[in-house]
This record gives sequence, C-alpha cells and structure tokens, in this order.
Amino acid sequence: MSVDETAREVAVIGGTLDLGAGRRGVDMGPSAIRYAGLEQQLADKLGVRISDVGNVISPVAETTSMGDPHARYLDQILDLCDRLSGLVAEAAGKGALPLVLGGDHSVALGTLVGMASAKGGAGGVVWVDAHGDVNTPETSPSGNVHGMVLAAALGLAGDQFRRDGWPLPAVDPGKLALVGVRSLDDGERRLLQEIDAKVFTMSEVDRMGVEPCVREALAHASGGAFLHVSLDMDVVDPDYAPGVGTPVRGGFSYREAHLAMETVAESDLLDSMDVVEVNPILDRENATGQLAVELVASALGARIL
Repeated sequence: MSVDETAREVAVIGGTLDLGAGRRGVDMGPSAIRYAGLEQQLADKLGVRISDVGNVISPVAETTSMGDPHARYLDQILDLCDRLSGLVAEAAGKGALPLVLGGDHSVALGTLVGMASAKGGAGGVVWVDAHGDVNTPETSPSGNVHGMVLAAALGLAGDQFRRDGWPLPAVDPGKLALVGVRSLDDGERRLLQEIDAKVFTMSEVDRMGVEPCVREALAHASGGAFLHVSLDMDVVDPDYAPGVGTPVRGGFSYREAHLAMETVAESDLLDSMDVVEVNPILDRENATGQLAVELVASALGARIL
C-alpha cells in the first residue's frame, strides 16, 4: 500500500458515550478502534503525526437520570459535547486535524461546535450514514439523541440543545450533504425537504456510483469555514460492519466504503472527521473496529497503488 505523504498532525479524541443510543455498548467504541491499530495505521503507514489526548468520559446510564423521555440524557450528552468541543477547538487551533472516535453519533455535536469555534463560523458537512439524524424531540419516535444530533448542529432541534458560548448553527444548511441514507423518519423527510441539503440515498448511490455521489457531496459542502466528514459505521452493510447498534441492510460494500473515503482524501478538503457507532458487544472479533481504522486511513490518504 502506498500513501499520499502529509506532515499533518492528527489529534485523536475519544468520546465514550452511549447515552444517546438505544442499545448499550458504543461507549467502548473508542477502545475498540484504538485496539484495532489506529495509531500504527496512521503513523506507520501514512506517516502522519499522532497526538492522542485520550477520552472524554460520560456517566453510565445506571448512575444518572434519563430526564426528558423525548430527549433522553440530554444534559449529560451536552456536558460531554461541551468538554469535547474544547479539545477539538484546541487541536484545530494548532493546525491539527481532529479525529473524534465515538461513542454514539451524539459526539458529533461536540466536534462541530468545536470546529465552528476554532474556525470562526459554520462549516460544511458530509454526513455518511444510513440515517438522517435530523429528528427533533418533537419528531423522534425513540427520544434517542443520536438521531437528533445533526438537527442540533444545524440549530434546528430547539433551545434545549444550546449552551452558552456555543456557535450555533455550527453547520451551514446550504453546505450539508448526506450520503448512504436508507432509513428516514417522517419528520426527517420533512426537515430535509425544507433545507438546502443534498441527500444521496442508497438508491442514488446504486444508480450513479459511490464516487460521483461523494464528489458531488464534497463540492456541495465545500466553501464554508471548515469541511467535516462524519462517518457512522452503520452506513456499511451489516455483512461487513456487524458491530453497530442500528444496522440497516443494503449499505455500502467493503470496497464502496473504501472508495468513498478515498474520494474524500483525493479532494484535499478534509478539516475534521469523526467515526462513530462501533459497538464491540455486537461485533465479530472486532471486525467493525478494524474496518473503521481502515476507512479512516483511506480518508487520510492510504492507497493500494
């Protein structure tokens, strides 16, 4: 395997959070990804400098109050995102690329708030996910915050998602693209139709091919204060990524997932990234953690030739 050489520093930040998900276990995702050889892949094979600042820790569900059932554990999730955003902003301010390891997808709110703080404004996002994550407490059928995180980053989930000093919206709705979507709730469909988002469902991916979809998504999301790629491992078909909490059949193949991330690297637009929803409890011999490492490497420049 060859690489696109870069001297860029990657700042690895873990968010051990599963309060936003419906199934327990994704709080162990950062450990599973690190255990799969993340640092070795990025440092030895890509030649990037790695600084691992450790994990931002959340309470476990058994020791804390759920709060509002329409936005379960919201206060605790926002507290973790606030602490995580500070680490992201610090890393980005030093010129590093923040790489946030989830945890459930709620951690992305901290990443995006941190990037907006560091870069002085709302950015563009390519959301690579089987789900839209643009529910609100009023539209969510489950009350799970990981399905509201993108709406929150857009400033559309309600005032309860705001914190003092947070630059919301952290995402420009005109620079939002979703890729790989194949499961949307009714409220999410309505919201996505109201804002100027590009949505590439798996039907579009099948018709157009993954590379054109990702290229168009990147072009649409570029031009803001920063460009962020959020990779939920459930975008990959569960045959290849079994260790996720909300698997949906019909996702990316192994090669399609790599091609999507290789296309991100070729764009040279990436400013920050998170990889989320690895659930070791549901995995097979850490296959999903290993795939997460491979996909991050592809997004940062790893090549076959």
